Amino acid sequence: MLNQRRVIIENVYPQLDGGVNFIKRVVGQQIEVTADVLADGHDTIESAIRFKHEGDSVWGESRMYGVGNEVRKGHFTVDKQGFYSYYVEGWVDYALSWLHGTERKIRDGQYVKSELLEGAQYIKNIIDKTNDHEKYVLNELIYFFTNESEYHHAIDEHRLSELGGIFHKYPEKILMNQSAELKVYVDRQKALFSTWYEFFPRSASQQEGVHGTFKDCEHILPKVAEMGFDTLYFPPIHPIGEVNRKGKNNATVAGPDDVGSPWGIGSQFGGHASVHPQLGTVEDFKSLVQKAKEYGIEVAMDFALQAAPDHPYVKQHPEWFKWRPDGTVQYAENPPKKYQDILPIYYETKAWKKLWKELLDVMLYWVEECDIKIFRVDNPHTKPFYFWGWLIDEVKKKHPDVLFLAEAFTAQKIMMELGKQGFTQSYTYFTWRTSKWEIQDYVNELTKTTFREFFRPNFWPNTPDINPGHLQYGNEAIHMIRYFLAATLSSNTGIYGPVFEQMVSDALPGREEYMDSEKYQIRKWNWYVDNKVTNIIGKVNRIRKTQTSLQQTNNIHFCDTDNDNIIAYYKFDDNKANETLMIVSLDPHHTQQGWVKLPLHDLGVWEGHRLEMQDLITGATYSWDKQWCFVDLNPGLPFHLFKINK
Repeated sequence: MLNQRRVIIENVYPQLDGGVNFIKRVVGQQIEVTADVLADGHDTIESAIRFKHEGDSVWGESRMYGVGNEVRKGHFTVDKQGFYSYYVEGWVDYALSWLHGTERKIRDGQYVKSELLEGAQYIKNIIDKTNDHEKYVLNELIYFFTNESEYHHAIDEHRLSELGGIFHKYPEKILMNQSAELKVYVDRQKALFSTWYEFFPRSASQQEGVHGTFKDCEHILPKVAEMGFDTLYFPPIHPIGEVNRKGKNNATVAGPDDVGSPWGIGSQFGGHASVHPQLGTVEDFKSLVQKAKEYGIEVAMDFALQAAPDHPYVKQHPEWFKWRPDGTVQYAENPPKKYQDILPIYYETKAWKKLWKELLDVMLYWVEECDIKIFRVDNPHTKPFYFWGWLIDEVKKKHPDVLFLAEAFTAQKIMMELGKQGFTQSYTYFTWRTSKWEIQDYVNELTKTTFREFFRPNFWPNTPDINPGHLQYGNEAIHMIRYFLAATLSSNTGIYGPVFEQMVSDALPGREEYMDSEKYQIRKWNWYVDNKVTNIIGKVNRIRKTQTSLQQTNNIHFCDTDNDNIIAYYKFDDNKANETLMIVSLDPHHTQQGWVKLPLHDLGVWEGHRLEMQDLITGATYSWDKQWCFVDLNPGLPFHLFKINK
């Protein structure tokens, strides 16, 4: 290979799959970039990060510095939504190489008149780029370097140091090399920090057995806002199929008054671009969305790409379904679960382009007609990856504020691929991580590996589909513990609201499913219940809004404890302007005591330095000056949330 460039650039980080996929950030975040930058010989090597927003015409530059073993580090800040490109470039800096070599000779007492003449030429190469003050300094140096009588001024250490700063500022990038161009997608802040509340709008009525409406939902907004939630997620609001409709508790035969599953979408009343008539009209839904905004809440819709047997698509576009020889379509299955009320869409149809466009148009309808900016996507892992990559990209080209939550409880690599295809957030395995070691290992995997660059976890203690064993018939303490963990480990969190806060956790025998599941029937809730769980949820949510360390997920350090029933973790924001320490008992039945090792090195203090530990839950303040500190936690209040004041 004929290539005269001397600089080698390798191991650029962060990047995904050699640049095939993009990393993710939110507006205002810094991206720290490292790379191996090396060359032959002993010349001075310089490097920089070049970066540019897709809407800009000029590349920005951020210089890198050495951190040892030929590794360079630097950073740049992303301040606009959309795609940025970035790459690392490196060059042999001949001017700085000359300067450093000459300085060594001067310190050795050598006569460097010839070297000074050479330096004058390096100065002349850049002088036209400099400002007035710098020109004055450089012209003076040219005079000193080229006049024998000024030799003592020419080798003045201060002048040479100032010259080094100017050479660094205006480098000559001769025989420069650069890495491959990489990309980062930048979302709005809510991609990183959000608090979700889910309920079924058909259960919003205050009258027993009466179907709720969008108007009824408006009365619940103050309660959702008061508890500190900023995202209100509804299961599908579309017409529900009447053919093969499910009955209560997932019965295969529905009674005359059964309302069916909202995920069985489509009927004589319309499909994915319509609303269920018993909920109200599209205008009613628009009113609800705007009313929610007045409370600081965004409404998130469910985007479930499947059809009831009587969905209009089945007759209008039969080519979008896979028909069997007997003239039927195999209903959806996830053994042992069967969904007789759902027909899967056939993405391998020859009419796939028309299908894809229709599904994109459906989403754009809700974005543009009803101002929906957040979608929870149902079972995205059962649809083609590249479909999602295309759809998300097309939506964000026009509407960069739109966010996508992947509901994909499936194989880890599949969940990760959905993140790479553009999903903003994802459900996770947190729901089933209960022991100290399971939680620590899982969170470390999400935050200490490449996952941190593109996979944003959203921790939910429960969902309408998942009634985990540890919550079934669980007491007050386990509900408080699980919400506290979810909301302080992850900056994105959510609950299936009324069921969780009212501790309704009766299960089908031997199943992680709710008895009398709201997926198949209307439930009447006390929307104004006031108990310890609701009070703790509200307090934790309000604390999250004031503590920036809790508004991100990746800056976390687990602390040693001498009791496996106690887990402790330290979190901090990017500037370490806000630092918090969470200590949690995992035992909902018994008092747990133990010692916690403070991360003094991360805190930048030493043993003996007095720390003010302000418990934001109780308001109590403690003074700690030891590395190991004692805690006593009981089920009545099984955790501390300390703000650390140094």
